[in-house]
Amino acid sequence: MHFFLSVAIAIGIATPALSEVVPISSVQRGQTATVEGVVDRFFDSDEIRLRDESGAVRVYLGPQMIDLKSGERIRVSGILDNDLLLNEFYAREITRENGESISIRHQYE
Repeated sequence: MHFFLSVAIAIGIATPALSEVVPISSVQRGQTATVEGVVDRFFDSDEIRLRDESGAVRVYLGPQMIDLKSGERIRVSGILDNDLLLNEFYAREITRENGESISIRHQYE
C-alpha cells in the first residue's frame, strides 16, 4: 500500500478514487497515468524533474506557482505528451505526502 492511500484513510480525507501508481519508466507517450517520486530538479518556475527508482521525467506544472521543495516526495496524475524529442509529463493533479491535493486547471494543446 502506498503512503498516500494510508494517510487518506488514517485522517479521513475525502479523496477521489486514486489511480494505480506506475513506474515513471513504464509511461508511454500519450498515456494518462499517475506517477510518484521525488522532486529532483527545477528547470523553471513551471517545470521540475521527478525521479523514482525506475527513472525520471520532466513534469510541466502549469501556469500557477506551486511551492515544491527539492527532495519532496509527491504523486502526480497527468498525461505524457506525444513529443518525439522531449517527453514531458503534463500534471493535472499533485498530491503531497501530507495528503494535500493541488488541482491544476490548464488546457493542454
